[in-house]
Amino acid sequence: MLNRLGKKIIIDKFFFIMKYIIMSTWCLLIFICIGWIFLASLSTTSDIFDGKLLNSGVNFKNYYKAFVNNRVGIYFLNSIIYSSVSVIGLVLLCSPAAYAIARIDFKLNDILKRIFVLAMGVPGIMIVIPLFGIAATLKLINNRFILILVYIAMHIPFTIFFLISFFKNIPHTFEEAATIDGCSPFRAFWNIMFPLASPGIVTVSIFNFISIWNEYFTALIFASKTNLRPLSIGLFSMIQSMKYTNDFSGMFATVIIVLLPTIFIYIILSKKIISNITAGGINE
Repeated sequence: MLNRLGKKIIIDKFFFIMKYIIMSTWCLLIFICIGWIFLASLSTTSDIFDGKLLNSGVNFKNYYKAFVNNRVGIYFLNSIIYSSVSVIGLVLLCSPAAYAIARIDFKLNDILKRIFVLAMGVPGIMIVIPLFGIAATLKLINNRFILILVYIAMHIPFTIFFLISFFKNIPHTFEEAATIDGCSPFRAFWNIMFPLASPGIVTVSIFNFISIWNEYFTALIFASKTNLRPLSIGLFSMIQSMKYTNDFSGMFATVIIVLLPTIFIYIILSKKIISNITAGGINE
């Protein structure tokens, strides 16, 4: 019996150690790759090809060139507009919908939940082309509004599904107290239930922001004009033009500019994201 127990403990420790070795190795590789790209963004192109990063000193002008010559500033502004407006639109649309599905018992409640879960399994690439056909018929191509609308539509199923669990976990006593005080259902939602669900709303907004920020295919289809492109498309265009300019240092500076917002968001809000997801999962 002791031998079996001893073997089980040894096996558990072995898998425990292996798990951390694999995770540590993966994190180290990612850290080395990002560190190398950061150093390359501050070097000259000749330093990069010679394998001697920063040999000519620190070149912050690569970031200046990326913003001015390569139009990264325009792409960056477009990404901010697309991501921010889409996230705000998703919160305004999905919060009341998730609240109604989570708290109000009506006939189509279960069917709507299943439809949203089913919609989460549909690849976005399947619906982009039909949507492009509709937008082309309505002459809405190369318009910021249509791209924001598509982003909102594509993220509605996940956002509603995510928020339902948070609204379900709020005690009914808050609504009952609001009703006794004379609050209408609409006012009770915006003044009481919406702030109480803020941990879930903040978490899903961060997920949506990062997803839209890094999105590529939809933007490629709906925003072909240069002044409408987000950073993901701009980065690809730079890589293509790099064949002729050999400005590799500028390209790596652009990569760092693309990475910075998502890295900062994760560093600042990672603990909040994990705790909110865990809280929602436990209560559910």
